[in-house]
Amino acid sequence: MDEKQFVDALKARHIPTLVLDQKWHRLFAISGKPDNIKTLEVEEKEILVRQGHLNQELRELKKIKNDLMKGIVDNMEGADANKATAESEKKLSDNKRLLNETNDKIDADEDELMEIPKLLKEKNDELMLATMNFCYARLRTNASEAKEITEWITNVRIELKKNIIKKQNREINNKEIYSYLHDLFGKDVMQLFDVHYDEQELPIGSSQPEVSSTVKKKEEKEANKDRTTNFDVKKEE
Repeated sequence: MDEKQFVDALKARHIPTLVLDQKWHRLFAISGKPDNIKTLEVEEKEILVRQGHLNQELRELKKIKNDLMKGIVDNMEGADANKATAESEKKLSDNKRLLNETNDKIDADEDELMEIPKLLKEKNDELMLATMNFCYARLRTNASEAKEITEWITNVRIELKKNIIKKQNREINNKEIYSYLHDLFGKDVMQLFDVHYDEQELPIGSSQPEVSSTVKKKEEKEANKDRTTNFDVKKEE
């Protein structure tokens, strides 16, 4: 769609008066309104204020017009009854002059009011375009930042998985080391080193791994040997 088709298509659409719509104001709740949109907003509000002022003025002028016409009719009836005086004639003349001025003012206000919808639509369309430019720029920025954050999350997840595996490997390695130490040096020696190195704040879990099955069998064999020896001593006694 070229620019002309785009503009023509927009003209055929009904656009609400943006400055009166709370949803429009909510578009800027987070970032705030840029200066160009603030300027257009003020200008559109001024048109609406002028429209309200003209409508109020017209109501007052039409009331004045009715009062003037009533006064003219009353003075004309007095003149027909041959009761006209210089004062009543002057009042009649003044009322006619004021009526003409009032009619001119009413015509001017009505003419200006007829132009208000056009001016309002032009300013509203201008504000809409500025709003769309701002919002679509914000949409693109948000999408770009969201993509960067997604990539960061993906990378963090990969690193997290790697570190979890590293952590598990370190813990397994600690258990193996401790188990082999038990096999080599025995329980009594290891208990001495456990006490010694625990005071130097070895990594948690490294000093208390599971004892290997070989160590367990060795300890059970020694315990059975001790029980057999004790039994033989008592028997000799």
